[in-house]
Amino acid sequence: MADSDTNTAPAAENAAGAALPLFYSRPEALNPIRHGSLGLAARADFGFARSAHAIPVVASEMPAAMRSYPIVFIGAAKAPVIITGLRQNENLFVDADGKWTEPHYVPAYVRRYPFVLADETTTTGRLTLCVDRASERVVDQLLAPFREDGGKIAPFFNGTEAADATKQALTFCNQFQVDFNATRAMIDKIDAHGLFAPRQSKVTLEGGEVLNLTDFQVIDEPAFNKLSDEAFLDLRKSGALGLVYCHLASSNSWTSLVYQASIRGRRR
Repeated sequence: MADSDTNTAPAAENAAGAALPLFYSRPEALNPIRHGSLGLAARADFGFARSAHAIPVVASEMPAAMRSYPIVFIGAAKAPVIITGLRQNENLFVDADGKWTEPHYVPAYVRRYPFVLADETTTTGRLTLCVDRASERVVDQLLAPFREDGGKIAPFFNGTEAADATKQALTFCNQFQVDFNATRAMIDKIDAHGLFAPRQSKVTLEGGEVLNLTDFQVIDEPAFNKLSDEAFLDLRKSGALGLVYCHLASSNSWTSLVYQASIRGRRR
């Protein structure tokens, strides 16, 4: 959605048979037989998100996210995302060393990686914890002594039992899924009241460069303000009002995004 020919980033877990979700290329269901010697490197590295200019966000984190990023909606599902870059394949908040620029909020979708829940409810009746084997943080414990980070690795398993790293990942992913489902219900409620509207915008960077931003939707504030008392109460009861207000307030963060782009431009 940055530049006229930019494709938007995927929104969240896709249906079976569809393309893999953003960031993931080799997700595998965690089990002690296949992954007993593997663990998670302790050093946080967000380099995998360096080319993500739009990242999925859920309603519960919007109060924190809106302070740093514009929140918009993409695709037929009107999936909420934060905008982290003005050009395709450029995240203005991840530096060359893989660090997320402070004090800006790191979205849960990013913090969840390399773990993800696979929806196997149609076959096994449950969600299965997976890990992306392509992640540089997923390493064999036997190689720990040779790593530059000193070999600090949190094992996935202790024998056949899930270790703390796996338990914590499962808890985090389960909560993310709950929040994702709740957000999806809010989006559907907002959509039912006809509040989404397509938008295009132009951003002028330091130095005069103009970028076209396309293919996204917003909540139409005039239409929202014209809702009947009954419709407004319906949104309030659904919990969607907080999402609406966070989205509207996040429009102030376009200035922050342009500022980040200016900083990046000066360093080139």
